[in-house]
Amino acid sequence: MCGRVTIQTPALAIARELSLTGVRTALDRPRYNLAPTQLMPVVINDGAHMLDAYRWGLIPSWAKEASIGSKLINARGETVAEKPSFRSALKRRRCLVIVDGWFEWKQSTKPKTPYLFRRKDGRPMTFAGLWEEWTAPDTGEVLRTCTVITTGPNALMAPIHDRMPVILSPETRELWLSPQPQEATVLQPLLVPNENEPLEAWEVARVVNSPTNDVPACIERVASQSTLLA
Repeated sequence: MCGRVTIQTPALAIARELSLTGVRTALDRPRYNLAPTQLMPVVINDGAHMLDAYRWGLIPSWAKEASIGSKLINARGETVAEKPSFRSALKRRRCLVIVDGWFEWKQSTKPKTPYLFRRKDGRPMTFAGLWEEWTAPDTGEVLRTCTVITTGPNALMAPIHDRMPVILSPETRELWLSPQPQEATVLQPLLVPNENEPLEAWEVARVVNSPTNDVPACIERVASQSTLLA
């Protein structure tokens, strides 16, 4: 499960990094502990290649209530093509979710130990995501939402947790962002652990455990240098 991320890279820097055409919506500040139901940076497959910000937690267009979004923050890559909540979005509404890093908790320790995972060079990563547009039946409010697709762990992740986000490479982003409908058989090979991304991880303080703590201390390495994984 991927349930907490960090993004400090400014919107214009993200646009340059990904060769985007511009920015529609940008976060109002750096996020050190971004949680579900909050806005996160995305690029949707509408052909415009613009940076935007969608609410984390997918609300299918047919949903009666927005609360379902809190249960759909992740989609399992192995079954995403089969689930009613995701299969139409997989075919037609894909997106990149842009982060600098993500947090995961080591399950074998008591209490669980939080780790930050990120690229070694600190550059932003692109997760495979899905998006939806939902209209509240009572108020007419329109919510644009997204979910992160997860897969099994790579070698770095395996000692900590059995799931990780699908990280798309520059070579696979173009297909993922195609505005044309794509069959699951074409997309499924992309939804695998990324073994080539130059990642590292380190233990962080338990201040990150609460989503109300959105401060630089959430990403700082604890004192022991032995906690670095690479």
